[in-house]
Amino acid sequence: MPSPMSALAILDREFLEIRAKLLEVAASFDRLDRGEGSIESDQRMSCIKEALEVLQDDKPDRAEQIQLIFSRQYDDDWQKNFGLPAPK
Repeated sequence: MPSPMSALAILDREFLEIRAKLLEVAASFDRLDRGEGSIESDQRMSCIKEALEVLQDDKPDRAEQIQLIFSRQYDDDWQKNFGLPAPK
């Protein structure tokens, strides 16, 4: 089994892509700032801010934590709630 890549090798490989994604996010925030009205009370902005806080942590599994922020809580009755027929 090959040994995992070093952190430096991964950074070398992914730096430009990470940089581009960060610039894209920054541009989106700039567009939001220029838009009319307030979005501070919008739940989606709360989720985005929470996700950005997760990115600043050095804890593992950041992708999983962010996915959970944007996911709905599991509901046993999800099929019923979405008007789907009960499983047979």
